[in-house]
Amino acid sequence: MPKCPKCNKEVYFAERVSSLGKDWHRPCLKCEKCNKTLSAGSHAEHEGKPYCNKPCYSALFGPKGFGRGGTESHTFN
Repeated sequence: MPKCPKCNKEVYFAERVSSLGKDWHRPCLKCEKCNKTLSAGSHAEHEGKPYCNKPCYSALFGPKGFGRGGTESHTFN
């Protein structure tokens, strides 16, 4: 029986969601930043952790600078 990467409990067939090459419980597949519940295939991955595509993944790991908008998009060095 596979174990959920988030809660480490066994994932039974009826409650399984496959994503990122692993089996998850549906409520355990959440964005690491905003905690929004994700559906399989509609999210991004960074270092094995799931993130919602927008805004979390693009804000954290996307291109920085002009064009994306918002004060968090510009990086001062």
